[in-house]
Amino acid sequence: MPPTPSAPAPASAPTTPEAVLPVREHRYDIDLIRLLCSVAVIGLHTGSAFVNAVGRTAAQGPGAYWAGLTADSLGRFAVPLFFAIAGWVVLVGAPPKEGARLRRRVVRIVVPLAVWTALYLVWGALRDTNDDPVRRLAPEALLASVRPAYHLWYLYAYLPVVLVLGLVVLVRAGKRPWGLGAVLVVLTAAPTLLGDLGEVFGRELPRFGWTFAPYQLIYAVLGALLLAAPAGAFGRRRWPWPLLAAAGAAGVIAYQYEVHYAIPYAHVLVALSSLGVLASLHGVRVPERMRPALTRLSEASFGAYLVHVLVLGALTDAFVRTDLGGPAAGALVVGITAATTALSFGAALLWGRAGASRVLG
Repeated sequence: MPPTPSAPAPASAPTTPEAVLPVREHRYDIDLIRLLCSVAVIGLHTGSAFVNAVGRTAAQGPGAYWAGLTADSLGRFAVPLFFAIAGWVVLVGAPPKEGARLRRRVVRIVVPLAVWTALYLVWGALRDTNDDPVRRLAPEALLASVRPAYHLWYLYAYLPVVLVLGLVVLVRAGKRPWGLGAVLVVLTAAPTLLGDLGEVFGRELPRFGWTFAPYQLIYAVLGALLLAAPAGAFGRRRWPWPLLAAAGAAGVIAYQYEVHYAIPYAHVLVALSSLGVLASLHGVRVPERMRPALTRLSEASFGAYLVHVLVLGALTDAFVRTDLGGPAAGALVVGITAATTALSFGAALLWGRAGASRVLG
């Protein structure tokens, strides 16, 4: 119903300007960072498949090993920046004003996670790669003690981080989110409780995996602080930051070869590489003609993340060999990463257009 026009004010009545609420500017630079991280994760997982194919040692296939290790190392910045973006969204970009809004945000993650958990369990059963029957793996997957696809670990940590940050935001806003507090108490106590019940009944109960490590919360909070910094906060010259990102990535390659594979995400070299990437793109201006496409791809990145392991597994099983030479292995890593990216984002865009994003991500 259109608003009813008010009567005109008398000519002598003083007029006051209408209060105009500030409009939050869309952060296209964060869309760009999210999209870059999505592609980097696909490259990381492609590289990991190559490294694992040769038993994580250069002696069994130097071409595949070094191509894979390089791709894996170059993508390590992505996970810290995903947590940084999550922290920025909850604390700065779109802080929940009430518990219902936070619940809707959680549901948008939980529903696709549950659907893809089921799909990956079925996919594993069809390919005969599951360790146990689906009837046993399914309830364990609900506790996150079994990951039917290895990349889902991030969501088992992401959701508790979002709940903790959301609780802080709601309390600071004067709310009393008792239900959310109870959920977090359950998440905190469940690992110990299951262990104690196992001791009492003499059975080995599934591990409770809905939890997060301190470094993930730190990345989320510090990332929110850095992403919320005003334009120019990292200096007028950008060139030092790509150099820091490159130096951090080179250090990650050396560490993963000389010390341990895979490098912990909490490692200082990963943090430096992540900081370099974030500072390089912070506040970057995206041309207007590119913004609609960037926004669509950024919105599709969650669905692409969920499906990409299925696509990647099929491609690496078909093409990865231990006897690949260096140039051939490098080209194949790039090709599989590009193909997986195109197919994953294409699928996510298609089911988004069909209105299935709420179910499939």
